Amino acid sequence: MTQPEPDVVRFYTDRYVEADRLDRSPLGRLEAARTRDLLSRLLPPAPATVLDVGGGPGAYAGWLAGLGHRVHLVDLVPAHVSAARRAYPAVGATVGDARRLPVPDAVADVTLLLGPLYHLTGRADRMAALREAVRVTRPGGVVAAATISRHAPFLDLVRQGRVDDGSRPALLAAYTTGVNDPVGGFTTAYFHRPDEVFDEFHAAGLPAPRRYGIEGPLWPLLPVTGGPAEDGRLFDEVLRCAALMECDPEVLGASAHLLTVAVRPAEPG
Repeated sequence: MTQPEPDVVRFYTDRYVEADRLDRSPLGRLEAARTRDLLSRLLPPAPATVLDVGGGPGAYAGWLAGLGHRVHLVDLVPAHVSAARRAYPAVGATVGDARRLPVPDAVADVTLLLGPLYHLTGRADRMAALREAVRVTRPGGVVAAATISRHAPFLDLVRQGRVDDGSRPALLAAYTTGVNDPVGGFTTAYFHRPDEVFDEFHAAGLPAPRRYGIEGPLWPLLPVTGGPAEDGRLFDEVLRCAALMECDPEVLGASAHLLTVAVRPAEPG
């Protein structure tokens, strides 16, 4: 198991504002709307005990607490934990590593990993995080993890007009290996192919996982910038398409993020 990447903590502390990411662009709002819709359908009814691992400043933890769930957030970045405590007093928040959670066994009805798997470039580290999620989730509880699609970085940078002869080699290397080079602007990251997520869930003891494309195949059509008032007919159609094709295996990899969900099996005997 490797040490936590200091680049990740520096990135989210000094270089990138995560707190409003889901609100400040059409793509962020699409991700938020779809993730909340999926969680609303896949999680047990409130009140459930939810562990939000890698929950950042608490965008989903605060929303879930508002629905009546008992939510505790764990994040690697101390600034995120402080922000979550300030913004959402009903949410418990602790600094911690997804691979070594400061949480007892089988305490959560739901464990969310909506960020950690795409900041762990080694399979052994991702497996450690998934096995920890299994450990802290009660038998019959839900484990849900988000991953970034292998195709997303290239599609997004083309959409932003940021692909040129200087950036293309690093993008092609990330497309080949899945490992992002932080010199390109984003932090340490791993981009999954859809079947890899299945394999990692199975290896962690989570049988029969289900995969959902979060943003769907049409998200590159959205404008790069724009406020909520500008989310018009195109946004609505992209949202409808994402819901329509969320489980279609032929287009799953075109989504920017995938959500993979499984139930922890009952203990043998």
